[in-house]
Amino acid sequence: MLNNEKNIEKVIVNHPDAKNTIMKVLIGPKDGWEDHVLRTFELSEDGHSPKHIHDWPHINYVLEGNGVLFLNGKENEITKGSIAYVPSNELHQFRNTGKEPLKFICIVPKRGHTF
Repeated sequence: MLNNEKNIEKVIVNHPDAKNTIMKVLIGPKDGWEDHVLRTFELSEDGHSPKHIHDWPHINYVLEGNGVLFLNGKENEITKGSIAYVPSNELHQFRNTGKEPLKFICIVPKRGHTF
């Protein structure tokens, strides 16, 4: 499988507690990666994911922008190059604190792709 991100459909995250957030599924089970899903999220100015908790972990890598990851009960600054492991059952949220988009990779197990 070979593709380019510019060819992948943007999906607006329509959660009532999310704002200015889009997602792209880069690789997942339909592409041959049976156990996980590789996604990107882009949060525009004032954008944020919902503050949420779930029973699967995920791995994140910030591609561009500035923001905050609420994790371990506190707000942690994230910038281009930041890496985060979000364990299972940990309350978390991503929030853009800059004027430019906050864009990051998110890898979850297949059961964690709920959009």
